[in-house]
Amino acid sequence: MPAAARPDHMVLLVSDPGVSLPYYEALLPLLGFREHAPRLWKSPLDFIIQIAEARRDARPYERYGAGMNHLGFSVDSPAMVESIRTAMIEAGFPAPEIQTLDGATALFMKDPDGVRFEVSYFPPEIDLNG
Repeated sequence: MPAAARPDHMVLLVSDPGVSLPYYEALLPLLGFREHAPRLWKSPLDFIIQIAEARRDARPYERYGAGMNHLGFSVDSPAMVESIRTAMIEAGFPAPEIQTLDGATALFMKDPDGVRFEVSYFPPEIDLNG
């Protein structure tokens, strides 16, 4: 059996970099990413998120349209979920109330284009491999 592939990058297209880049400059360091090059963020696990400008004639993001629904990140504690929420609010970005879903602690945020991000803590008793 061949070795499993692992995700290594994601390209996010934004409608207005002047509006969206400050959002990602606030969020990504909170998730452990560092800016590797302009608009290119790298995690300690070598996962890369690249921010690029969408075509002007492209349709806007639709939550339940074809394509990505949301990108999820797991963190080490409920306190880390709360600290990310607090930091995003302090940076001037909306961050809704934290949710508790079947024992998980979850924060769902939207970037300026409406692309959704989940930051969650899953306690050890939750089997994500179910």
